[in-house]
Amino acid sequence: MVKIADIELGEFPLLLAPMEDVSDPPFRALCKEQGCDMMYTEFISVEGLIRDATKSVQKLDIYDYERPVGIQIFGAEIDSMRRAAEIVEEAQPELLDINFGCPVKKVVCKMAGAGILQDIDRMVKLTDEIVKSTNLPVTVKTRLGWDDNTLYIEEVAERLQDVGIKALSIHGRTRKQMYKGEADWSLIGNIAQNPRIHIPIFGNGDINSPQKAEEYRNRYGVDGIMIGRASIGYPWIFREIKHYFATGEILDPPTVEERVEAAKKHLKHSLAWKGDRLGVLEMRRHYTNYFRGFPNIKPFRSRLVTSDDPNEIMAVMDEIQSIYGQETFA
Repeated sequence: MVKIADIELGEFPLLLAPMEDVSDPPFRALCKEQGCDMMYTEFISVEGLIRDATKSVQKLDIYDYERPVGIQIFGAEIDSMRRAAEIVEEAQPELLDINFGCPVKKVVCKMAGAGILQDIDRMVKLTDEIVKSTNLPVTVKTRLGWDDNTLYIEEVAERLQDVGIKALSIHGRTRKQMYKGEADWSLIGNIAQNPRIHIPIFGNGDINSPQKAEEYRNRYGVDGIMIGRASIGYPWIFREIKHYFATGEILDPPTVEERVEAAKKHLKHSLAWKGDRLGVLEMRRHYTNYFRGFPNIKPFRSRLVTSDDPNEIMAVMDEIQSIYGQETFA
C-alpha cells in the first residue's frame, strides 16, 4: 500500500499531474471517474492568493467527489509561501504540493517553479519553512535539474525528505528541455531504489500507453506514475492502464458515444463552475483532443470553438455522435 502520510492510495497509484488551464474541477471529475487515484489542482500563484486575486482563489475549489486531492502552489518568497500555506489549509485539501518544476519563463524568471533549481539551498530552506508552517502533508513536484550540468535530483530528493516532505514527483526532464526530447527516468529510478529514501517517489513524463506504464513501473521501481499531457481529452488513459495492470489486456478505445458524452459532461461541469461565458470559452481548448483522429472533423470543430451558445455546442456534439456512430478512433 502506497501512502502519503496517512493518505492511502492503493498498491500502485496513478496521479493526475497539475496542469495550468487543464486540471480544473470539471476535468478532474472525468479523471476520477476513470480511475485516477490522486489529483492536483492547477498550480496557484502564492502572490495571487495572498492578494485575494479572483483567478487564484477560485483554483482552491475542491469537491468531496474528487478526494484525495492536493492543492499546488508556486512562489519564491518564504513569507508569501507561508501565508499562502495558511490559506490552502483553510480549503481543506488532503495535502499541499509545492511546484518546483514549471519551466515557463514568466515563472522561472522570478526564481519560482523550476527557477529555484538554480539554487538548491534556497529550495530546501523554502520547503523546510512550508513544512513547519502547515499541518497538511507537504509534497513536491520538480524536475531533474536546471540543465544537463545541474542534475542534482538525487541530492535534492534526500534533502527534501530530510526536511519533512511526504512524497516527491519527478518529471524526467530538465528545465532547459522544457517538454522536448524524451523524458529520462534513469535518475528517477535511482532515487526510487535508494535505501535512504522512504517516501513515495512518483515518476512523470511521456507515459502515454498502458504498455509504457507497465514497462516503466517494472524498470524503474517507482511507487506510482503521474500522468499529464496523455490525459488531456483522454481521461480513459487511467482506466486503460489499470485494466492492463490487472489483466494484461488492452482495452478498446472509447467509442464515439463515450467521447461525446465525456465532452458534454466536461462542458456542463465547466458551465456550472465558471458560468456560461467563461465555461464556454475555457472548453474550447479541449475539443481537438476529445475528437482527435476523427476524419473530416474540422468543420464540426470550427463550430464548437466559435459558438457562444451552450445549447448550440451540445447540438453540434449530437451531430458528431450521429454521423460517426459506433466507430472508435485510437
